[in-house]
Amino acid sequence: MKANEWDNLPMSQDARLDEELSTDRRAQILNIAYYDTSLDPNKQLYKDIISIDDMRQYRIIPIAADANNIHFGITNTTSQQTMNNLVGHFTDQKLTFSLISESGFREYMQLYDPPKKIVYQDITLAANGEDLVHRVSAMLDQVRADDMLAYLVDQAHRLNASDIHLETLRQGARVRFRIDGVLHPVAQLNPDRYRMLISAIASSGNVSTAANEAQQGHISQQVKMADGNFVDVNLRIETVPTVNGMDVVMRLFNMDRSMYNLDRLGLDERQRAVVDDIISKPSGLVMVVGPTGSGKTTTLYSMLNSLASDERKIITIEDPVEYQFEGITQISVHTTEGGNDQSFADKLRATLRLDPDIIMVGEIRDNDTARTALQASLTGHLVLCTFHASSASAALTRLADIIGQNPLFVSAIRLVMAQRLIRQLDEATKQPYQPSPTELQFIQGVVNSFPPGTERPNLEGLVLYKPGTSVENPYGFKGQIAIREQFRMTGSIRTLLESHDHVLSAQEIEASAIQSGMSTMLHDAIVHVIAGRTTLDEISRVVG
Repeated sequence: MKANEWDNLPMSQDARLDEELSTDRRAQILNIAYYDTSLDPNKQLYKDIISIDDMRQYRIIPIAADANNIHFGITNTTSQQTMNNLVGHFTDQKLTFSLISESGFREYMQLYDPPKKIVYQDITLAANGEDLVHRVSAMLDQVRADDMLAYLVDQAHRLNASDIHLETLRQGARVRFRIDGVLHPVAQLNPDRYRMLISAIASSGNVSTAANEAQQGHISQQVKMADGNFVDVNLRIETVPTVNGMDVVMRLFNMDRSMYNLDRLGLDERQRAVVDDIISKPSGLVMVVGPTGSGKTTTLYSMLNSLASDERKIITIEDPVEYQFEGITQISVHTTEGGNDQSFADKLRATLRLDPDIIMVGEIRDNDTARTALQASLTGHLVLCTFHASSASAALTRLADIIGQNPLFVSAIRLVMAQRLIRQLDEATKQPYQPSPTELQFIQGVVNSFPPGTERPNLEGLVLYKPGTSVENPYGFKGQIAIREQFRMTGSIRTLLESHDHVLSAQEIEASAIQSGMSTMLHDAIVHVIAGRTTLDEISRVVG
């Protein structure tokens, strides 16, 4: 907990007595008088002697004064130069100084400068973005410096944002929330307020404001706001230096374990049957692929949550650990560019000596990690991992690029799942319309390419939907849906991978997977469009 957060917490009598005794001993060592402020219940204030800003800056308090005398309380951090300056300034009075405790100094400061009543206003998205930015910016100017971060996190959670973006400008910075995959401006900060916010983030997240390279950090703490409410701040921090200063992206984590459940993933009947089969016979390699922010980690943790039991040992290797679950051994890997930190592969090999049943590797990044994960999956372990690729078929070509044309992975891989997140229409405001001939032709073309044996929806009289607006929801979308494609290493795709005599392209692998029954992400997305859950524009934005 940061020092300024302790200011709001009551101190026990024993702790206060210990602090006063320690301050008394310090005064004797310094050969200076000591004053116990806790013995004075009716403290008198002298606001005309020095300014409140000077009291706070120079760590000095007027305790008593009359026409001829001023008694100042000082702390361990008050400089001798400050006392000399005061003596030189108040030439008509006799000045005396007594050492007071830090708690005593804070009590006096709260009397001289009582905290202002703060009323935190909720952020509500509006069609007029400029009005929103102006209102929230004014709000942040009033919030205590150490509460800015907690306030933004609290509001981001309330709006179901996934990330908070702080982006430097020539003068100050802007704040944007990523909500349902789209960034929304919410505020602009002047340079002083931005420096205060960055300082709070750096202090809590163990990153440097002066670093010349990208940094990663993590904040996990509970903050008491000025209005008495508590906010859980659990963030992954990514920073990068820019020409205007340090930009920050903060990923929000939800620590409610019940959220990570297979029933909440939106798997269709066929997808769920495959996942349930893997969970019932946990061995082999499961890869979940997609870009950053596509929900890969949520999918893996939902699988882990279903697999967790007293009979199984589960170990995760992550950079960093995003969600902390009881009953699962979680290992954090800290990788830095050009550094000597222990790699994923090193920790994966060490983990195998701990006799795990199930391993989750946060991300396969290199040849060594890929080979070790494949070998582990061939020796009776279930290995879950994420991988950056644009599609399920592209994941295999990328893996082949990393480890070469290795027959190991055909035998090792049980499931490759790719996913993206698309916005879902707000049921309360969505507007029906008749599709144009071009839109209908496009949908029909996608439906005609469905894998063999898949039921094709009837497009006769098809009605599509577009987003509507309301005061509560000016954008017309509410929540996100995962669109997926997945295949198992069976049928024609396995035959292709085992018998090919050339380097396979992602297109060849995808065509074979479709023949084996795989619905692509576009197929999955079109089903949602036909069902009225999302729009053609949205799938074009996400899938292309």
